[in-house]
Amino acid sequence: MELKYGETSFLLGLPEKNLLGVIQANPKVVDHSPEEIIAAALNRCEAQISAMRPSGKVVIVTSDITRYTGSEIYLPMLVERLNAAGIADDRITIVIALGIHRKQSEAEHRKITGSLFGRVRVVDHECDDPGKLVTVGFTSGGIEVSINRTVAEADHLILTGTIGFHYFAGFGGGRKSILPGVASRAACMASHFNVLNPGEGNGKNCSATTGNLDNNPVHEAMDEACAMEPPDFILNTVLSPQKRIIAAFAGDWQGTHRDGCSFYADNFAFPLKECADLVIVSCGGFPKDINVIQSHKSMEYAGQALKEGGVMILLAECRDGYGNATFFDWFRFRDLDAFEAGLRSNYEINGQTAYSLLQKALRFRIILVSGLPPEEVRTMGLMPATSLEEALKIAHDMLPDNFKAYVIPEGGTVLPSLKK
Repeated sequence: MELKYGETSFLLGLPEKNLLGVIQANPKVVDHSPEEIIAAALNRCEAQISAMRPSGKVVIVTSDITRYTGSEIYLPMLVERLNAAGIADDRITIVIALGIHRKQSEAEHRKITGSLFGRVRVVDHECDDPGKLVTVGFTSGGIEVSINRTVAEADHLILTGTIGFHYFAGFGGGRKSILPGVASRAACMASHFNVLNPGEGNGKNCSATTGNLDNNPVHEAMDEACAMEPPDFILNTVLSPQKRIIAAFAGDWQGTHRDGCSFYADNFAFPLKECADLVIVSCGGFPKDINVIQSHKSMEYAGQALKEGGVMILLAECRDGYGNATFFDWFRFRDLDAFEAGLRSNYEINGQTAYSLLQKALRFRIILVSGLPPEEVRTMGLMPATSLEEALKIAHDMLPDNFKAYVIPEGGTVLPSLKK
């Protein structure tokens, strides 16, 4: 079996007696093309589109280049439906939901909008420009929800994106297009801070976890924010591990999103009867393993298949390092209590990811196969290796003779789930 690493791969040779199984997503095969899937979804929104005033301002929110959604397919088809309803191109604006990410280049705008590039106005959200933000309300937890002024002043609003697992918001898509997608930096930070329980030393909220929306405080804050600026409808795709559109959900922003999340969980969760002594997981190669922050998702999901104190081998090249200039600095904290105190006093989203990584480094014994300096890998609480063969040698000394292992070829797309 070959496991991807950057733009190359490692050949895995594991004795059959030690292999519990291969964990991978097996979504339902569809006979329809992506265009047919999008057309069928948009058909369900004919009434909402027909009710839009041709003279009104229509704003479509879509994801940035870091989250592929199939937008170059669905955005032109959506605008075609709007045109057919009498809404001209000059009444339409596409807002890129950057959250706190960097601005997009012209080439990236072209990739996102496809054939619409140059036809329809496209603008990047700016989370730090007060003049381009407006406060629309406060959540029950006291978060001031300031969002993109163009979005807030739209006569008609459509949210688009893709649904997938999120390691503390439960799922992406839907309400996330508003918060954090087009919200102020302060609102983004405050909503993510909800991952921690109230009170010093009380740790992470156990409901703020992958694949869960119920009683999830991060999801609830995002939901409340979206209700302050409810869209006419949403259009969310579901992608295969190969990034092909296999389903699309369009309609009411809450119910339709829940339906999409249920579909995703049914197709991308993998039921387990037992956990293993060893999990060997690949992020899926470049760009999924471009940096530590991106690779963390595979580490998070793979941990669901591992016994307490078990061994994980993570294949993540990390050619671009950590993914954020301040991420590595958080590992000045070596225990969780001190880390949590530092996070509460100076919260950063990347600090939250670092905290989550350290949690797993203390629960499991994790060997990271990467191009990072070995001393920096050790500072994060991980064990460095430069190849899968070297990692297996390190793991062998920590495993029982009759160890059992899972292999996960695409760690960022599948969630192992232990049957209760």
